[in-house]
Amino acid sequence: MTEHAPRRILIENGWVVTGDPAVGTLTGCDILVEDGLIAGVGPGLAGDGAEVIDARDMIVFPGLVDTHKHTWQSAVRHRCTELDLQTYFGEMFGRLGGQYRPEDVYAGNLLGALSAIDAGTTTLMDWSHVQNSPEHSDQAIAALRDSGIRAIFGHGWPLVDLPAWLGGSDRPHTDDVRRIRRELLADDDALVTLHLAGRGPELSTLHATTADLAMARDLGIRVSIHMGCGPEFGAMAAITQLEHAGLLGPDLNFVHCSESADDEFAMIADSGGSVALAPQHEQAFPGIGHTSLDRVRAFGITTGLSTDTETHGAADLFTQMRAGLAAHRSQLVEGRSRFTGKLDPFSVTEVFTMATQGGADALGLGDRIGSLTVGKRADIILVRASDPNLFPVTDPVAALVASAHPGNVDTVLVEGTVRKRAGSLVGDTFDRARELALASHRRLLGS
Repeated sequence: MTEHAPRRILIENGWVVTGDPAVGTLTGCDILVEDGLIAGVGPGLAGDGAEVIDARDMIVFPGLVDTHKHTWQSAVRHRCTELDLQTYFGEMFGRLGGQYRPEDVYAGNLLGALSAIDAGTTTLMDWSHVQNSPEHSDQAIAALRDSGIRAIFGHGWPLVDLPAWLGGSDRPHTDDVRRIRRELLADDDALVTLHLAGRGPELSTLHATTADLAMARDLGIRVSIHMGCGPEFGAMAAITQLEHAGLLGPDLNFVHCSESADDEFAMIADSGGSVALAPQHEQAFPGIGHTSLDRVRAFGITTGLSTDTETHGAADLFTQMRAGLAAHRSQLVEGRSRFTGKLDPFSVTEVFTMATQGGADALGLGDRIGSLTVGKRADIILVRASDPNLFPVTDPVAALVASAHPGNVDTVLVEGTVRKRAGSLVGDTFDRARELALASHRRLLGS
């Protein structure tokens, strides 16, 4: 057998925001990638035989991490921008959700995942609550794999026979997740892995939630649950219910928590749990409640950012960083924070960290991704600092948070594989995604 030399890439002479406090931000810096891992960070690295990527006039930084996205909805983008939360539920779950075929889920997931890569997101938590059949789940996973993104498939519930699954349901989570764990997503070191997208006590009984969490822990997978999304759900004090039942733990990630009480944030912090926030949606989607950025910061909770659903908001985390920064600062300046203690201003570095290392930690991947650290996976983004909206750059992190957008993203590597080069996605997968998404869009919306 012929031995092949390790695949090597040398990114040369960039303005590198490592996201690693021990290394910091470096100018004129190289990054050496070997076999999908970061093998070196620093000036003048030797790259004999390596493919060279010229990073002059580029800001180089860790791939962005999206901690919660209903990717299956991406082919009906912007459908719900004028709706409130309850009407969105009726439209996407009640009217359209049951109509989704496996091929619709594939189309939405492929489009959404490729859009994420295009926008500099290298890791996506696909919060999939459209498990109308085992084939729906299989096609969701297939699309994530075909896109080339690093993804977590969050296995949810069906949108057929919906009353049986929501509104105080005592029905346990569908057992098909065991098949997926056994046959499709057994390897926790793979590019696509598995979490449980749980209903929790807000949508099912505490008895059902206890069984669901026991199953997830038996399978060795983490769990994500929406909490406090609107006053009605906040009043249910579901996090308190989990605390009293002894169910909280570091393997739980909670989404939004906009109307959860302060003592519940303390419970999350004490248990080592994490939170996923979508500031654009929380601020602009009537009915969710204001983003809880102030309180996750006050209680020191590990927090990541997310794009939630493209039926209402943008597909990129640059938008979420900006929306979060603006929301939090207005909470402080206008005295609208629900936290009664003293809060420090929210810095661009802190919000950038939420979109990178914070998101990685929230998903249980912090030892693999989130910073440009030697030994971590080579999920790397290059943004053109010479573009009209960014040049001249005073502070690279401030530029990324305050002004960058997906059009500035020049190059994307996921585990050392180039997925976007010179401003365009690599290969013809996006052409196929457009065809599939348009066909799905027309069938579902009748236009």
